[in-house]
Amino acid sequence: MFRKFYLGPLANLGDRARIDVVRHRVASRLGRHGQSLLAVLAALALIGGGTLAANAAAGPDPDRSPAAVGVGAGPALADRADAAGRSGRSGRSDRSEREKPGKPQATQPKESSKPKPKPKPQPKPKPKPQPKPKPKPKPKPDWVHPMPGAGTTSCFGWRWGSMHAGVDLASPHGTPIRAAGAGTVVNAGWVFSGYGISVVIDHGNGFFTHYAHASRATVSPGQWVSPGQTIAREGSTGNSTGPHLHFEVHKGMWNQVEPTAWLRHRGVAVGGC
Repeated sequence: MFRKFYLGPLANLGDRARIDVVRHRVASRLGRHGQSLLAVLAALALIGGGTLAANAAAGPDPDRSPAAVGVGAGPALADRADAAGRSGRSGRSDRSEREKPGKPQATQPKESSKPKPKPKPQPKPKPKPQPKPKPKPKPKPDWVHPMPGAGTTSCFGWRWGSMHAGVDLASPHGTPIRAAGAGTVVNAGWVFSGYGISVVIDHGNGFFTHYAHASRATVSPGQWVSPGQTIAREGSTGNSTGPHLHFEVHKGMWNQVEPTAWLRHRGVAVGGC
């Protein structure tokens, strides 16, 4: 609205007349509140009028033609508009070129905001099973049964009017006869009447063991034997009614003692007596 009543009169009236017209119209429109604005407008009008008068006295300036200042159409304005059009088209062309879809540019993968899963704990390697230590062999006993598994057929004592000085142990013919304890072989073979083939071992503590009625001896006098070592094979030589071992214990040679009690005292059980 301000441009309508202000710029129109400025294009058709003289300097003074234009100022009066502007002042009158602005005052009528604004009233008493526009006095300060009127003073500003009057000053601007005077400055503008002085400039126009100076330009008229100097003559027309080809560079200041209406086309150059933008009042009317002219070659300069056309050239500028053409240049602006080309610039606008060039800008649009550049933007269109940039906006054309092309190959997607490689982008760095965004780091995920999710917390990374914790690595699963690796199971601890199981310790290799240690090989079980081999059981230590049990120490051999000092004293053993002279014929394990044999049956007792006669015990120590009087029998048929004579002294039976040992214990009879029966097993099949050829069963191994074993040394009751460690010692040195004193006799081996058919040495004593009535005993057939026999073996006598000296145990070095004043005791001897005597094994009679064997089918054969497997050791020799002077040989060292260990507890349980085979010294003869069962038989029925001498005064015998069948294959058996006649076993005696001597406390000093020819001083026989009850053999089953003697063995029991040394941890060997002989049943049947």
